[in-house]
Amino acid sequence: MFSNSFWIFGNSRSGKSTRLVEQFCQWSQTVKPLSPKFSRRQSELHKLAGQRVPAILVLAANSNNRLKLADHIANATSGKHSFHSTTPLGFFEDEVVLFWPLLIQSLDLRAQFPLRLRPETEQELAAQLWSQELDEVLLRQAGIGIERMVRRILDLFQLAALSATPFEEIPTILERGFIDDTTPGSFWPLIGELLTQWRSWCLARGLLTYGIICELYWRYLLNDRTYQQHLAYRYQAVIADDVDEYPAISRHLFEFLLDRGAVGAFTYNPDGGTRLGLGADPEYMANLQKRCSVERLNRPSGLAAKIGTVFVELALGPEGIRESAEENFSLPQSPYPLAPDSVKSIQTISRADLLRKTAEAIIELVQSKTAAPQEIAVIAPGLDAIARYSLIEILTSHHIPTESLNDQRPLSSSPTIRALLTLLALVYPGLGRLVDRDKVAEMLIILSQPIETKEEGRRKKEEGKTKSPPLPLSPSPPFPLPISHIDPVRAGLIADHCFYPDTENPRLLQANTFPRWDRLGHRATTAYQEIWEWIEQQRSHQQQHLLPNPIALLDRAIQKFLLKDRELPYHQLAALRELIETAVHYWEIDRRLQGKPSPYSQSATVAQFIQLLRRGTITANPFPLRTTGRDSNAVTLANIFQYRNHRQAHKWHFWLDAGSHLWMSGGAANLFAAPLFLQQGSWSPTQIEAEQEADRQRLRRILLDLLSRCSSLCLCHSELAANGQEQVGPLIPLIYTSIPRSGSATLRDRQN
Repeated sequence: MFSNSFWIFGNSRSGKSTRLVEQFCQWSQTVKPLSPKFSRRQSELHKLAGQRVPAILVLAANSNNRLKLADHIANATSGKHSFHSTTPLGFFEDEVVLFWPLLIQSLDLRAQFPLRLRPETEQELAAQLWSQELDEVLLRQAGIGIERMVRRILDLFQLAALSATPFEEIPTILERGFIDDTTPGSFWPLIGELLTQWRSWCLARGLLTYGIICELYWRYLLNDRTYQQHLAYRYQAVIADDVDEYPAISRHLFEFLLDRGAVGAFTYNPDGGTRLGLGADPEYMANLQKRCSVERLNRPSGLAAKIGTVFVELALGPEGIRESAEENFSLPQSPYPLAPDSVKSIQTISRADLLRKTAEAIIELVQSKTAAPQEIAVIAPGLDAIARYSLIEILTSHHIPTESLNDQRPLSSSPTIRALLTLLALVYPGLGRLVDRDKVAEMLIILSQPIETKEEGRRKKEEGKTKSPPLPLSPSPPFPLPISHIDPVRAGLIADHCFYPDTENPRLLQANTFPRWDRLGHRATTAYQEIWEWIEQQRSHQQQHLLPNPIALLDRAIQKFLLKDRELPYHQLAALRELIETAVHYWEIDRRLQGKPSPYSQSATVAQFIQLLRRGTITANPFPLRTTGRDSNAVTLANIFQYRNHRQAHKWHFWLDAGSHLWMSGGAANLFAAPLFLQQGSWSPTQIEAEQEADRQRLRRILLDLLSRCSSLCLCHSELAANGQEQVGPLIPLIYTSIPRSGSATLRDRQN
């Protein structure tokens, strides 16, 4: 039907995805209805799969890139051709759920519909299951907390599943990899026992994690003859973008389809590998090119075409280019041209000055109309809360919007979410230890915010647009939050005098309980009375079993106090969606584990839910994953991993903390013992040389990838980090070779 498979090899932004879309358009034209020669059995299989024509499977590395690729294909074909668009992990999950009856038969499982566990629920349930054994685990490996140890053990199972490694071999792999480590020899077999116990416990209850899903797919489902027949008949072509980000088991899927007569088109970026250390295996996936016609797209883009090689040589060697830290990095005149029109630097002594000058430079670009906000990105190896908050506050005060890319902060960081959790503790009995005076005061402030209609919101936005932004940095605060009817002072008075703490039945008292309740004022008293009456009504409904579940209570509170024809900002709506999605998932799992809950067990579950979120657990991003309509007109704030993972590109890059040593380390983008589960190469974490070489290769990919995504660059460096230590990272030679912007000052300049 098709002529050949294609392996499209090229660097970042070289046109690989566009070439994929072209190939899809060619293949989709030749897709024809089933021939009459097909047997009745084959026709029935197609009918069961919901398709009457051969389908094309389209894969992307993550959900955000999947949406972009699907839109690109739909626009190129005017939506005339159907295809199955998903991610590798999404495909494995869909297949396991769809063919669950086959797994029930082969593994002799209980016949029940499978439920997928979110990472936060997975970690909590695993900690409860291993509660007795965890003390022994922590004794054998001191210095690691319980939550971190539980997450590390679960990640080992996922790494093994993604690399097509039987979980029974995990202890042996760890013993061989950490042979020179001081960990007791009996530690790794204990980890294997915990994983075996966890896997059996989940399968007995029909609970699926990402690790269990991947293991079930490559180990059982992909080897099942019935499933193989379905899979071969459903797909005759596969298109996979950025396979350098795919796990090793993806190659098993691709090779099966190619062996059954399907064809494929794959793109590979040698400067990619963003998820290397998180389950991806680029080198193993690269061997697929032996079965394809290789197309090389040598089209360097952005600054990588001009100075990519220079950046890599200055940052990684030879060692003679840069001098030691003891000589204060006083470089001689560099023979390398760093394109002064494209590469500049901001150099300060303190990090506070660096954040301020970086914001000033962005404001200058926007106000001079040199660049629009959506053409600017601030990228850092680790964008901490202080830097994020400072940049947002300064830029927002000058009417420059900002957008944090995939900002996964704990739900408990939102005052609105904390207020709703306090509300749960006041309605359900037995939760008195989870509510105190300060939490009640915060709840009163949040729930008493005035309702702003959509018309008022639009009018304020229009008034804001007509105001001309100030030219210099002004000390004026950013756009204020809505003023609550109960201000912090009155909220504190009410919490002191009207909150009755009790272990079993904490409650709020009426306002006139306060001897000088007239000091509250009419507005605050009226707002508090409304909150009190609503809480008492919900308590009554709960006692009479008229409140279905805590999710219904959260929905009622959101509708009553937070929405009600009110136009909330996008980030607040996203937090509320995230809370509801997390609560729905939590109680769905609770029903599976406990059956029909009793009033007592429901209160206990509410307590566990509140404690889970207050511990700072980071939940999954809510759906939809992106806003609809036009692209955001905002400055992008992101760390390196987030930016590369989203495949974004901007005209201007500001590399914050360019002198940090974090540019060389993988940080949170590396799971524990991840290199041990790569299919090719023997790597030991005790081999310092191997680890250093891996860090150097990672930095090389980061530099070339980021430079391909911008045309102008500003290196932002402070002599001292936030902790007061001197920054001597690998990019120091780049900073001192670039041209400082006017106003930048360093310690070396002042000494001179």
